[in-house]
Amino acid sequence: MNKESNESWRGKVGKLNEAEIAEFLSGPEFCRLGCLDADGWPYVVPCWFEYADGGFYIIPRGRSAWAKHIQRDGRVFLCIDDSTIYNRRVLVKGEATVLEEANVGGRWVEIGHKMALRYLGERGPDYLVPTLNEPRWLLFVKPITMKTWQGVNWAKKYKHSDW
Repeated sequence: MNKESNESWRGKVGKLNEAEIAEFLSGPEFCRLGCLDADGWPYVVPCWFEYADGGFYIIPRGRSAWAKHIQRDGRVFLCIDDSTIYNRRVLVKGEATVLEEANVGGRWVEIGHKMALRYLGERGPDYLVPTLNEPRWLLFVKPITMKTWQGVNWAKKYKHSDW
């Protein structure tokens, strides 16, 4: 038995290519968004996202404290990963921009509809439509850096033998 067949349980190891990134980010994984609260402490929330136009659309509810944190300081970090053994992940250091403050009927509706379908399937509109009268923000996170990984192995930079 060669080493390749013995190591197949690790999955494909290494960075995701552009096609793999696009496929992964169109899936059902949630995003964990980190920002800084008014006292400078990390504030992390799980949220839906839509990857398009070279970045990430995020739609906080109107009363979300973290939307105001981001309005004050747009530095954010996103962690999008799956919970499989192969643990694909995309880590994003980015700058968030408020495209729309909390409103009813803004551009967020179209993007929110896409998110609802992706996360909830055909029942997505059953969730979204009754809440369209609830204000929401529209944020856009432009990546400064985006790092990816998949598979069960260490990146070379972490291995002692490479020091």
